[in-house]
Amino acid sequence: MQFKKSTEILCSFIVNILLISVLYFTLYQNARAEVSIAGSSGSTIKIEKIAVFDEPWALTFINETDLLVSTKKGKLWLVKKDGAKFLIDGVPDITYGGQGGLGDIVPHPNFRQNSLLYISFVASENNGKTRGAKVIRAKLENRKLINHQLIWEQLPQTTGRGHFSHRLAFGPAGSPHKGMLFISSGDRQIMDPAQTFDNNLGKIIRLHDDGRIPNDNPFKEMGFPANTIWSLGHRNVLGISFSPNNILWANEMGPLHGDELNLISEGANYGWPIVSEGNHYNGKHIPSHSTNDKFTPPVRFWVPTIAPSSLAFMPIEERKKWSGNAFISGLKSKSIFRLEIENEQVTHEEKFFIGKRIRALTISHDSTLWAIEDGGMGRLLKLTLE
Repeated sequence: MQFKKSTEILCSFIVNILLISVLYFTLYQNARAEVSIAGSSGSTIKIEKIAVFDEPWALTFINETDLLVSTKKGKLWLVKKDGAKFLIDGVPDITYGGQGGLGDIVPHPNFRQNSLLYISFVASENNGKTRGAKVIRAKLENRKLINHQLIWEQLPQTTGRGHFSHRLAFGPAGSPHKGMLFISSGDRQIMDPAQTFDNNLGKIIRLHDDGRIPNDNPFKEMGFPANTIWSLGHRNVLGISFSPNNILWANEMGPLHGDELNLISEGANYGWPIVSEGNHYNGKHIPSHSTNDKFTPPVRFWVPTIAPSSLAFMPIEERKKWSGNAFISGLKSKSIFRLEIENEQVTHEEKFFIGKRIRALTISHDSTLWAIEDGGMGRLLKLTLE
């Protein structure tokens, strides 16, 4: 009798805990509290929570009112600015684990006319023994992805579950790269392939929007896959974006410290793993860029690490305080960084400590900054300058 009564009490306790957990999660999901955060240079931003996701990875606006949010475990959400969420069907099969899963999403430059989306993700051809990133394009129709087309894939697939990178950016109108697709491809934690041309690891890739290889890429005479490469010597590029003056920039995770902001030039070699502003995790020294002028040094580097995870630029608009500024999200730093850039140099930097790992950020059509937190209850945030 005593055992039965104890069991009933324990069961009742567990049920109550579960009910409280569900209630807390529901309240957390629906709460729209606002908070103001002061930056290191005195600017103040208002942060509003819009929605919550399980391991969000990327976000992008497809029009003035709708954005898409991907989650690592393979879900793609259409989100209204008021926080209403709708699941998108037809997402490709992904291989989840480590740093891999469903990745970046960007609309085609002519999305309003063709409804095409570009999606990166991690896949395996042998039940997870080896993995690699892929990029497809698909048409978004009635909240479903249809007509999948493979655009690019990491070669070779390798063991390990890190450094896929697989961020995407389109060349803007008015630039020599109009309509060109740029893809960041990580070194897959192998390092050395970043300096060789028989693979596409540790590179930034440049392709036509349909996956064809441009005939003006810098290594076109070297055959495939070298003819897809725009730049090399990269470790783990998690942010790639064009500035308002049509220059391609990328932020890159360093090893032990030494994160980088790079201006990406045609055919340039950024030195990894031969040079770096950080060291190996085991403490082994890596020579800095200043020791070898063969390699292009970063415009800005960070010691200690900020763990940069994405990059976006505010458009240039008159009388807007942050006009033309770059914004970088930080994981380990749990912050968002605002950079003023003049003549291809960082002239000022401001840090906003959010207190949560920030996975990615983007700019809306009305020039508002939006961000997503990393992890199992990652919030979608709207950030407004006060």
